Amino acid sequence: MWQLYQFPLCPFSRKVRLLLGEKGVGYELVRESPWARRDEFIDMNPAGQVPVMTDQARNLLLIDSMAICEYFEETIDKSAMISGSAAYRAEIRRQVAWFDAQFFADVTAPLLHERMEKRLVTRVAPDSKVLREAMRAAVRHLDYTDYLLDHNNWMAGSTMTLADLAAAAHISVVDYLGGIDWKNHEQTARWYRGLKSRPSFRPLLSERMDGIQPTSHYDDVDF
Repeated sequence: MWQLYQFPLCPFSRKVRLLLGEKGVGYELVRESPWARRDEFIDMNPAGQVPVMTDQARNLLLIDSMAICEYFEETIDKSAMISGSAAYRAEIRRQVAWFDAQFFADVTAPLLHERMEKRLVTRVAPDSKVLREAMRAAVRHLDYTDYLLDHNNWMAGSTMTLADLAAAAHISVVDYLGGIDWKNHEQTARWYRGLKSRPSFRPLLSERMDGIQPTSHYDDVDF
């Protein structure tokens, strides 16, 4: 059986979990804190990052969220998340890369560092200036997702794709940490409510990071 090494607020692991949920792939969660640099985990992935997936019975090891998603996209026909014309597939991948790189760097990563890592690892107070800058960036980036959703039913087009799963993974982490002001972002809020109501999303809503409680509306699908 597949095992997925992750921690609850890892957006890249969440993207993988959403894809696995949509495709109906069974797996076991293994809690991994990459900052602990556990020897057994480093032996699996010397880069020391999650997610990592293993199937020991078949001697399979998958590393990196996009590589994992592409593997299951190629091996599981159900619920294709990168499909359509070559141009459409390119746009899906472009958006996934934007969320995993730009959104992560500007919003998800600083919030995780200030509100999770500093509390759990370094035990120091968060930097209010960094938090304000990340939340301002979140407003700008949700303006962009509003624009995308003004022109399409889903992020990349008329159907749900991996771009939506990547977006939901990052936005859900930021929302958990109280980094999103939903005011004036009704297009993205409506889309996000739809994602939150899907069976693949429900396990994320019930999961908690030790010592860090989510915002009051986090698990409310009708926020």
